[in-house]
Formats: sequence, C-alpha cells, structure tokens
Amino acid sequence: MSTPTSDDSDQRLDAALADMANNVCGILKGGIDPAEVASRLGSLGWRTRSASWCSYETETAWCRIEIDQTDDGTTLINGVIDPQRIDDLTKLFAGLGWHYDLELFDENDNAVEERHH
Repeated sequence: MSTPTSDDSDQRLDAALADMANNVCGILKGGIDPAEVASRLGSLGWRTRSASWCSYETETAWCRIEIDQTDDGTTLINGVIDPQRIDDLTKLFAGLGWHYDLELFDENDNAVEERHH
C-alpha cells in the first residue's frame, strides 16, 4: 500500500485554518519520537520546523500539527485541520504504520469524532 499524501502538501496552511483554534488532538502509540514523525512527514512534502528542544511543528495546506513527547514517552499531537480532511490524516498515519487515537473538535470545542488505529 502506498502512503497517501496530497498534491498541495508543499503549500502553506490555508489562511482560514490559521485563524482557527486547535481542533484536532491525540496520541501516536508506540513511543514514536517527534523528530521521526516530523522527518517522515517532511519526506512527504509537509513543511516541518523545530518548535522547541523536543517538539516539532508540521504543516500542509490543510493541516498543521505540533508533535511533542511527554516524560513517559507518549507522543502527543495537536493542531488544526480542515475537518473534511480528517480521513486524509488518518489514512496517512495508517499508511506510515502508526497507531493513533485522534479526536476532532467543532468550533464550540465539542468532540465530534474519534478515530483509532
């Protein structure tokens, strides 16, 4: 199975999304290092940058997530996504072999979808 990506992966985050509050959060299971997550997404054309000593920010035209790791090794993600593209993100993570728990929130901060793999 090929890893899905988008034709617009090298574009900056859409301006409408940049003004939104975070609407996606979750964990990547298995203790995947944030640097590895950023590197893998970067190899698929996502823009990546270091956000601190141990966290990274990655973005494409339809999603921007920050990846961080807790002291116990849990890899956290949070950020903004075009809600219509949540399937693209979950397919991407699954295609990379990553197991995850994700929650999508609406504009009133209510959880509207949960995704697990």
